[in-house]
Amino acid sequence: MTTIDLNSDVGEFVSAVDDGSQGALLQFVTSANIACGGHAGDPHTMRATIAQALRWNVAVGAHPGYEDRTNFGRIEKTLTAAEISDSVFRQVSALAKIADQSGSVLVHVKPHGALYNQASADASIARAIADGVRRWSRDVALMGLAGSIMLDEFRAAGFRVLAEAFVDRRYEPNGRLRSRKSPDAMLADPQQAAEQALRIVTRGEVIAAGGSVIPLEAHTLCIHGDTEGALQIAQAVHSALRAAEVELRSPSA
Repeated sequence: MTTIDLNSDVGEFVSAVDDGSQGALLQFVTSANIACGGHAGDPHTMRATIAQALRWNVAVGAHPGYEDRTNFGRIEKTLTAAEISDSVFRQVSALAKIADQSGSVLVHVKPHGALYNQASADASIARAIADGVRRWSRDVALMGLAGSIMLDEFRAAGFRVLAEAFVDRRYEPNGRLRSRKSPDAMLADPQQAAEQALRIVTRGEVIAAGGSVIPLEAHTLCIHGDTEGALQIAQAVHSALRAAEVELRSPSA
């Protein structure tokens, strides 16, 4: 049977953590990437999100980004490798400490936003991320954009990798994600997101902007927790994959 992990970026907004909407979303995914104080998140949101993940048997991972809360970590930065490594180490360590106190353990790390996008095309940034994680532990998987050089760098650093694809984002013909500056960068329609998820999992491909078809092999699919209608997207993707007899399972299961 075909298996796939569904992950979501969470722990980013106090309101979503506290009003139940994030907990509802976590029912339909298998892995949670938790903001750990860089672009978003604080001890309260980290602890509460881990508790919600444990309730729904969802694997817990760290989601470090540029420490730029004003821009939600989505603006590119020019930092040294040492600065990136230090920041990633600091964020992952903070979440790991709270996870340990909560009776959980981190099983993966996924960079956030601009840090993720830059690492997908810049080997030196990818290496710096890997170095920051390695200073905390080698015993985790690193998530990165399917088909990108960041996965090669993560492997070279000795990590197990998880190639990631996105159900709520459009792709460029070169396999990169379409910039959020483009009005059509997001797939906000749940049915379209479900169709893209099915195509990736069952055909190993995605239809890029302009209609070209690009090959895409993925271990995990992302649903952004801050996408409008994220809960409805998660429900639609979950239902479509289950109907196609795809087993939803975290990589740590």
